Amino acid sequence: MTRTAYLNGRFLPLDEARVPVMDRGFLFADGIYEVAAVLHGRLVDNAAHLARLDRSLSEIGIRNPHSAQEWERLETELVEKNGVREGLVYIQVTRGVAERDFSFPKGDVPATVVMFTQEKSIVANPLAESGAKAITVPDLRWKRRDIKSVALLAQVLAKQQASEAGVAEAFMIEDGVVTEGSSSTVFIVTKAGALVTRPLSHAILPGITRKAVLALAEETGLAFEERLINARELFEAAEAFYTSASAFVMPVVEIDGKTLGDGRPGPVAKRLRELYFAFAARDAG
Repeated sequence: MTRTAYLNGRFLPLDEARVPVMDRGFLFADGIYEVAAVLHGRLVDNAAHLARLDRSLSEIGIRNPHSAQEWERLETELVEKNGVREGLVYIQVTRGVAERDFSFPKGDVPATVVMFTQEKSIVANPLAESGAKAITVPDLRWKRRDIKSVALLAQVLAKQQASEAGVAEAFMIEDGVVTEGSSSTVFIVTKAGALVTRPLSHAILPGITRKAVLALAEETGLAFEERLINARELFEAAEAFYTSASAFVMPVVEIDGKTLGDGRPGPVAKRLRELYFAFAARDAG
């Protein structure tokens, strides 16, 4: 099947989708993106993803080109055209095409909207059975990480370090404490049994899967804390895992070469993964 993309009002073959050189997303990374999961051919927790997209656009002064209902209609049509049963929908909105100048273009410049899908095995990901490995890296990013900007060079470099180390994720450290993963939210479980993750602020992205996992933890009576995680706590934890739209809940069994627990996915991470799949299946209908 030929992959179909969406570009500025048109569905067209992916290899025919072209964005002008003068697009500010290309020249300045002046844009926002969002990624939602697809399970059983349906979008998962999509309203929350679209709300975050709207907030990020507002934070950098780009008018949202579509209502939530319009976005969902376009996403659903794109999923159907590509026959995706399990995977992701990617949305990117930039400030549009204008002569290169650092300040915003004057006049009514239409935003550039790009969407595509990716097939990905989420439910039967073998990494979830064995547990993922991670490394720690310095956090080199800007100060507004709560905005889901397309400027991802620091994350690319962190992810490449993880790839070269033969591990799945890089946990970023700033001033001796954990911020987040290169493309995920970090959780630990203390030896006392408390689930811990960093509180929301400008320092981290407000993860949609993070929010759902905390709600599931609360529903099931699992104690949790939102506080800073000292880097050394990673190595002292009973368990660790990370969350994202593409990984859902991913247990971590090794960090910087140090084995956590017995080297197998822990019971809290496994239970929350099961609960999240149940939630995702209900949400996807």
